Amino acid sequence: MKLEPLMTLHGDLKAPVEIGNGPYGARTIFDATGGTFEGQRLSGKVLPSGGDWILFDADGVGHLDVRITLETQDGAYIYVQYYGVAVMNEKVNAALEQGEWTEYGDTYFMTQPRFETGDSRYKWLNAVMAVAEGRIKPGAVEYRVLELVNG
Repeated sequence: MKLEPLMTLHGDLKAPVEIGNGPYGARTIFDATGGTFEGQRLSGKVLPSGGDWILFDADGVGHLDVRITLETQDGAYIYVQYYGVAVMNEKVNAALEQGEWTEYGDTYFMTQPRFETGDSRYKWLNAVMAVAEGRIKPGAVEYRVLELVNG
């Protein structure tokens, strides 16, 4: 097995809505307002719908629950859902306080995107197993999405 680049996905986000501490942890909602994605086999924009319903546990670990819709440059729609983990630390908090991007690897920020489409040009995505590493700044998130392939 090896990893091959599938796309870089950039999402723009509204200011977070803090639901507060509930029975499962502290829920925060980030609405997606747009963005872009670029890869060798597909590119386009993130539609202004969906978002992240992240849940922070007692240890401060964020459990991502994301749903977004992509529109390719040639008009296909792709639903993307992913779960993941984002560990907040001093390096991340400092970058966010300064309004700067974190760097890939500053913390453990990993996801497992799953793709769904009915468009025949992109049906291959329905069988793709992918992982992604993320980075953030206030109002934005970016992922390096990698496809797991034989080899």
